[in-house]
Amino acid sequence: MIDLRSDTVTKPSEAMRKAAYEAEVGDDVYGEDPAVNELEETVADLLGKEAALFVPSGTQGNQIAVLSHCNPGNEIILEEESHIFLYEGAATSIFAGVQTRTLKGERGAICPEGLAAAIRKDDIHFPETGLICLENTHNKAGGAVIPIENMMVIAQIAREHRIPIHLDGARLFNASVASGISVAKYAQLTDTVQVCLSKGLGAPVGSVLAGSKVFIDKARKWRKRLGGGMRQAGILAAPGLVALDNVERLADDHDNAKLLAEGLAEIEGIEILNKVETNIVLADVKETGMTADAYVQLLKEQQVLANAFGPTSVRFVTHYDVGKGAIKKALAVASSLTKQPN
Repeated sequence: MIDLRSDTVTKPSEAMRKAAYEAEVGDDVYGEDPAVNELEETVADLLGKEAALFVPSGTQGNQIAVLSHCNPGNEIILEEESHIFLYEGAATSIFAGVQTRTLKGERGAICPEGLAAAIRKDDIHFPETGLICLENTHNKAGGAVIPIENMMVIAQIAREHRIPIHLDGARLFNASVASGISVAKYAQLTDTVQVCLSKGLGAPVGSVLAGSKVFIDKARKWRKRLGGGMRQAGILAAPGLVALDNVERLADDHDNAKLLAEGLAEIEGIEILNKVETNIVLADVKETGMTADAYVQLLKEQQVLANAFGPTSVRFVTHYDVGKGAIKKALAVASSLTKQPN
C-alpha cells in the first residue's frame, strides 16, 4: 500500500525504536525525565525561545497556547481555513471560552490591512482581541509557505496593539527547508510556537510548544489540567530527538511532491490546485467525472491511499516512507483510472 493520506502515517525508524528502548526515563510531571528535558531544551534552542514544553499532540499544543494567552470572553483572530479553526473540534470555545474571528487569506496568509481592521477597539460592546494565530506551512492552502515578509508586518501590527501571536508551526520545518529561512527567524516574529515531531520528521508521537519561561510555566499547568502530564515520557521524547535529525531530508519529500504534481497534471481530467512548495499536493478530479470520494476509493482498490479534501479535490502528502519509486507507481495507478460517472 502506498499511503499518501498524510505525513502522520510514517512508521518510526529503527533508530527511533532503539532510542525509545534505551531512553533513560523519570517522572516528567516532577520534571525528572532526562529525555523530555533534553528534547524541550533542544527545541527551545532551535526556535530561539527561553523554554519549551513536550505535549502529546499539535492540537493540544495549540489549545494550551490559546488557554495560556487568553481569558474567557476574548476573541482570537485566525485565517479562515486555519487548522485551529477547522480541525480542532471547536476546542478554543469549549476549553478557553474564546470567540473566533476568521479572516480570508491569500494562500493561507492573512492580509495585514484586514488584520489591523479586525482588532477590536476598546468598547463595552466588543470582546477584547486576545491573540492572533498564524499557521506555517498552511495545511488547507496545500502546504503553502507563509512569506516571512507577511509575518513581519503582522508582528509589527501585533506589537503596536500589544496582542500576542501564536504560530501553529506543525510543519514549520517544512517551511524552513523550502524557504531557506531558519525556524528561529520565523519564531522570533511570534510570542509562542508549536512544532510537530510526528509529521514530516517521522516521530511516532508528540509536539513541542515554545515561548518565554513565564509562558511555559503557565502552559505546563494547562497541560496538566488537560490530562497531558505524562510520566515516563522519555520513551516518546527520545524518538523525537532522533526525528530532529530528519529536517534536511524534508527536501526529498518536497521534490517527490513536485514529481507527483507534475505527473498528475499530465493526466486528463486532473488539475493541480496549489503551487507545490512543500509536501502537499491538492488535485481537482472534477473533469474525470468523479467525486473526490469516488476517486479516492478507486485509488484505494489499487493500493494507493489519499484523502478527499473537498467535493472534487483530493489531497496527497509525501513523506519519508514513500520514495520516488512509490510516487511513480502511484502515478501509474492514477493514469490507469478511466472516466467514471458521478
